[in-house]
Amino acid sequence: MSKPILAAAALALALAATAPAHAQTSAPVRNDYADGKTWLCKPGRQDACAIDLDATVIKADGTTALDRFKPATDPQIDCFYVYPTVSKDPTPNSDMDPGPEELSVIKQQFARFAAVCRPFAPMYRQVTLTALKARMTGKPMAGVDQALGLNDVKDAWKYYLEHDNHGRGVVLIGHSQGSGVLIQLVKTEIDGKPIQARIVSVILGGARLQVPVGKDVGGDFKSIPLCRSAEQLQCVMNFASFRSDFPPPSDSLFGGASGAGLEAACVNPAALGGGRGALHPYFASGAERIAAGADAEQPRAWTSPPTAIATPFVEVPGMLSAECAKDATGKTYLSIVTNPNPAGRRTGDYVGDVVILGKVQRNWGLHLIDMNLTMGNLIEDVRTETAAYVRSAH
Repeated sequence: MSKPILAAAALALALAATAPAHAQTSAPVRNDYADGKTWLCKPGRQDACAIDLDATVIKADGTTALDRFKPATDPQIDCFYVYPTVSKDPTPNSDMDPGPEELSVIKQQFARFAAVCRPFAPMYRQVTLTALKARMTGKPMAGVDQALGLNDVKDAWKYYLEHDNHGRGVVLIGHSQGSGVLIQLVKTEIDGKPIQARIVSVILGGARLQVPVGKDVGGDFKSIPLCRSAEQLQCVMNFASFRSDFPPPSDSLFGGASGAGLEAACVNPAALGGGRGALHPYFASGAERIAAGADAEQPRAWTSPPTAIATPFVEVPGMLSAECAKDATGKTYLSIVTNPNPAGRRTGDYVGDVVILGKVQRNWGLHLIDMNLTMGNLIEDVRTETAAYVRSAH
């Protein structure tokens, strides 16, 4: 089975509330989050977030410019990130030793947030790609612990609050399995509790958060509404991306709801108030284009004729836009529109689809690059939210 299908399908396992967990013969040893090795990113260290994030800006006419990344020198808020299903460990749950897959997904999905906040990213013992493959081939591994990763993240969150937060505002960020874990964390530890006052926003990419049809609050979260303005605080952004010409098919895991009167939330990071907005993606420039532990499609040239790209990322201003859409069956999703560029040298396409045996799997949409597509918009949203939070705190 192909890794792209595993990475996307992992969300279904991570969010399946009724999925049985194998009984544990003894309680697992809890992680010590006072140990710096249990964190992929913490402020002031040379770690997974202290990396080269420079980007080449490719304009429609094919000319380029260098955009050097600058982390914030004195950020006023924090960001707490839970990464998606990436572990290739041979065990049912991952260990606490970061592999190249954890380091890669930090680079693609989180490190750039250091431009607006102090970065915190704990390791956690997630359900692995190995366990998912075994289950999907009818030979489930014994000992899969669905609750272990969530309990790890709860421990990391509590350690962060006690030792690192110091009353600061914080943005929660997740994708796929990481978003599923954060949904449970918010439900049990934050929603309706005093700590909610410190939440700047919650960003849930590639997951399903349910709200009552036509409403911004209710459903999965009882007192945390959808974000409808970049100055709104204690709100949530939730989205799952599909190409505009290939909306979610009937067998899609994304976009649908599980009960009457509910729908999957969609918040457009490029236009929080609604409508269409220009996307500011940060795409990986070469082979390392797709996060979430998947095999990358073959790199394509960004211009014709090809231009050599020396930076790890590219920006393509004006190429893409997005809007939330709803189909006739009630599925909601973030529709990604490619804007025409008939006379330019820059490509009009990008990789990010799930491909198995040469065939694009439309039911997964653009799950693998949800965060890449919206990265620049999310950072600007957090920047504006930070200013609003600081004003409210004073």
